[in-house]
Amino acid sequence: MRHLTAALAVAAVTVLTGPGANAAAPQQDPSPAAQPPEQQPASVTSINVRPGKSKGTGKLTPIAGADKLIAPLGVDPACPAKIEIGMRSDAKKAAYSDMQVEIDQPLSASRSILSSYLPPGYELGAKLLVAVPPATPEGQYGLRLRTGDRTLAVPVEVVTPDKLDNGGNLALRRQVTASSQHVNANYPPCSIADGDNGSNGWAGGNGWNDATARAWPDTVAIALGGAKQVSRVDLYTLSTERYPASTFGLRDWDVQVQAAGQWQTVAQVRGNTAGNARSDFAPVTADAVRIVALASNGANDYTRIVEVEVR
Repeated sequence: MRHLTAALAVAAVTVLTGPGANAAAPQQDPSPAAQPPEQQPASVTSINVRPGKSKGTGKLTPIAGADKLIAPLGVDPACPAKIEIGMRSDAKKAAYSDMQVEIDQPLSASRSILSSYLPPGYELGAKLLVAVPPATPEGQYGLRLRTGDRTLAVPVEVVTPDKLDNGGNLALRRQVTASSQHVNANYPPCSIADGDNGSNGWAGGNGWNDATARAWPDTVAIALGGAKQVSRVDLYTLSTERYPASTFGLRDWDVQVQAAGQWQTVAQVRGNTAGNARSDFAPVTADAVRIVALASNGANDYTRIVEVEVR
């Protein structure tokens, strides 16, 4: 429970209030060398306000980014399920707006209320994190978003990783272990198997950063939940306009599989400068896949991995 509370606290969304809530975010220094990723404050799940046209009904409408949420059971508490939630103001005047968030026990959510100052027609969006305790029975639970007399119900389906529609990615939501974890922000190893291969959530729970600068090798391993035939591994490293892979991404690594209790190297990547790299190899039956990181690009060398997909 201590780990779960910490994970939700780090990723909890900051409430926007006051007339400046819809102001544009300040521009970041575009120079990658200005501040290394590890020195940045955690990029917690953000709130965003989008302009629109009011329908003039005076209503505040709850909205969600999906019709339902799939919440895997038995995954690391540091990587809860996520869904976009929000509300739209169809009032005639700007006003402070509140939305209540309710969820069936034993599930828990990262917030119980969403509040902001909203001009007419504007929409507020934010990430909601939903944690599933280990002993939770499989099945359907309720998430309710309430604004005044309006309620949006979003079913939450709790399933084991074996029952996920993984799109062929055998690593999705599987157990992950790493040689170390950077403690300056939110870099959980489990996030490399959460299905999100984008770098925008870096330092806010989407991507792993080791704790040993310029010390190699670093390792991260994904258990596949049993023996599976694998022949391909896709690795996504940190890659944004501010932090390009050619300066901050992973450069050299080995791909290993665990077969018959032994680790064996099945592919090698050297000199990578791209945001993602695909490794193909002869099919092999394995119960785990491991990345052995050997070097990153640039002087401020860490291992930075956003996602690993296994097929």
